[in-house]
Amino acid sequence: MLKLGVPSKGRLMEKTFQWFADRDVSLRRTGSDREYAGAVDGVDGIELVLLSAGEIPRELAAGRIHLGVTGSDLVREKIADWDDKLRALSPMGFGHADLIIAVPKCWADVDTLDDLDAASAAFRAQHGFRLRIATKYHRLVREFLRDAGVADYQLVDSQGATEGTVKNLTAEAIADITSTGETLRANHLKILSDGSIHQSQATLFRGRRTGWSDEMRASYDALIAKLDISL
Repeated sequence: MLKLGVPSKGRLMEKTFQWFADRDVSLRRTGSDREYAGAVDGVDGIELVLLSAGEIPRELAAGRIHLGVTGSDLVREKIADWDDKLRALSPMGFGHADLIIAVPKCWADVDTLDDLDAASAAFRAQHGFRLRIATKYHRLVREFLRDAGVADYQLVDSQGATEGTVKNLTAEAIADITSTGETLRANHLKILSDGSIHQSQATLFRGRRTGWSDEMRASYDALIAKLDISL
């Protein structure tokens, strides 16, 4: 049986359920809100698995689920060479957020990545350690800055309230997800003009692992047809 992993709570779950419902496929919990079991109506042979959005990329890559809904940012961050292991079937039009690099608004001379590179070198010369960028997206940020030629920095881990790290003096800049920019402005931060790393949204992914039975392939083909996805 095909396993479809979707977010287990919150607006992401609600919007995922609605997206499928709009295409005549019903996703529903079976049991209480504390139980992570569910069912799929409208296509035979598919089992619903409720997981955190952050777990879904790993479970897809491992082959423990076959289809999954999660943010494209999480897939790219958590899975090296993700497109060798997963296939993006359809963007879903919600869960939009941008992964960006932001610096203090008072840094009047820092507007681009080249400016950040120069500021990083000056910072190290003055303070004796590398400029700190707080983030939880280490892979994406490191690759982005490498490609931009920014070298004199260090990433510091932040799993929450990343925008507050500059005010709290635990970082000099941040790389984080933003949707409206209000939290950045409230913390006196500005986005670099060329500091957009990735524009994320909820996406339906398929694992590339083989070994599907004929029944699984038939269920997959029926679901894709119902969702009107062009492959």
